[in-house]
Amino acid sequence: MLEELSIRNYALIDSITLSFRSGFNVLTGETGAGKSIIVGSLSFLMGGKAEADVIRSGCEEASISAVISIKKENSEATDWLKNRDIECEEDTVIVRRNIKTSGRGSIFIQNVPATRQDLAEFMGLLFDLHGQHNHESLLRKDNHRRYLDRFAGIEDEVHSFYVIFLELTDKRKTLEASLKSDREREERLELLNYAVDEIAKAGIHAGEIRELENEAQKLSDFEKLAGFVHTAAGSFFDGEQSALSLTRRAKNALDSAGAVDSSLGEINRRFENLYYEAEDLAGEFRAYRDNLTFDPKRLEEVDERLALLYKLKKKYAKRADTQGNDEEAILAYKTEAEAEIEALSSAEENREKLKAEIAVMEKDIVAKAQSLRQKRTAAAGKLGSLITGILRNLGMPNARFQAEIVPKQQDGQNTLGPWGAEEVEFLISANTGEPLKDLAKIASGGELSRVMLAIKTALLSEGGGEAAGLETLIFDEIDTGIGGEVALKVGEYLTQIGKFMQIFCVTHLGSIAVRADNHFKVEKKTEGGRTYTGIGPLSADGRRKEIARMLAGDAGGAALAHADELLLKYGKRSG
Repeated sequence: MLEELSIRNYALIDSITLSFRSGFNVLTGETGAGKSIIVGSLSFLMGGKAEADVIRSGCEEASISAVISIKKENSEATDWLKNRDIECEEDTVIVRRNIKTSGRGSIFIQNVPATRQDLAEFMGLLFDLHGQHNHESLLRKDNHRRYLDRFAGIEDEVHSFYVIFLELTDKRKTLEASLKSDREREERLELLNYAVDEIAKAGIHAGEIRELENEAQKLSDFEKLAGFVHTAAGSFFDGEQSALSLTRRAKNALDSAGAVDSSLGEINRRFENLYYEAEDLAGEFRAYRDNLTFDPKRLEEVDERLALLYKLKKKYAKRADTQGNDEEAILAYKTEAEAEIEALSSAEENREKLKAEIAVMEKDIVAKAQSLRQKRTAAAGKLGSLITGILRNLGMPNARFQAEIVPKQQDGQNTLGPWGAEEVEFLISANTGEPLKDLAKIASGGELSRVMLAIKTALLSEGGGEAAGLETLIFDEIDTGIGGEVALKVGEYLTQIGKFMQIFCVTHLGSIAVRADNHFKVEKKTEGGRTYTGIGPLSADGRRKEIARMLAGDAGGAALAHADELLLKYGKRSG
């Protein structure tokens, strides 16, 4: 849930910090006030593309940050953070993004730098933005299967299928490897054994390459290093005019002065500490200088060792699936090779056992796939009818919605995938006589927003509350082309979803705004010859006047009376 949003120097916004609550939140304001700027800033924070022209004129950079709370039940988001060693403090994270006039920018999740792809991936687990150009989650077909499974209440069953599918896939790969010809297996074993032996003989340890490179640099530039060291020694402690000799004289003089004037005691004590520290440092540096010797044989050994490590790195490090350093990558390859050697060596004795295990698992997974198909098919018909009915209430009277289930195929043959034996795609016809098409063919952003509203309403009404998944929905133009009873229905459905999720809705309709739990107004102001966009929560009286303006274009007596009537019938406390 979005708890706090800070926007700096973005478009017409100078500096804004807003706090938000759960439930149904609306943003309203005059046409051109800057509501799209608020939506744009949220899109920017969710990983959307941005150009430097979003920076407020006269400023060097724009920045947006947010404090976001995450439900413990949202395992996808919490696991995403854990997998990247990002700590979620008291169930909240801080996300920051900025962009400079150069076009470059930075992104942080907590205090960890992130890429734009990382940001979009993480925020996509928490937020969904629906507007004219933002319907990514609804248009991704893999999400259609998730929505249907959640509606059918089979998410745990699907996850169980997924686990078995992965295990079966691994066993099939192992069997395939074991069924290779003896010659291929022997060639592979010879290659792997050679690699393991070569890496083992090298006796690599972590950080060794960097250590040797530093030592080689020191030995190669020995003359230069020795010259600097002797120069430093001469200035520090060799000779009557060295720093240490002069410090010693100054100490003796201060001792004598302190015997005459006791007020010099503190200065004398501090100087004495300085002197003894200088003596200790001189002793350490003298030992370093005295032990500084050039060993051409050691340089040769280091160069030879580095050549070996570079060769191993080139041969093996690129193949290892690791994010560690070069030595760890080489050793990781050795570990993988040893595991493959063991599998290949024991393939004959394990082959029959593996075949039997696979046969049992295949029978089991086919039965589970059939069960999933039956439940999905039943749920698809129910979901299609339910969403069609909701869409007709939402101003799409001729709409037909269908969750189409088709067999998953590969090379023209039916097959199993990690989520079952079928694929799910949402299709819609918005007008009478038009064939069902995929959602991407719908041109209207408002229609897509209403489809998402219908899907979420269906999931909540049938599932008793969506405990997991997205936590915040943002609707930009859901009220496009609607009014009257349809607008009241839109507000009703938004209110229903707002009981379980945080909703943000940019609207021009008072009949929608009146149902909000929290009401924010966007305004454009001119001060000191500059234009600013501002936003803030409305008081009860401010909300009354804003709804009157939305209803009639002004806050006259009749409009206020109408606003009062709607607030009394549908309204909630705001601010």
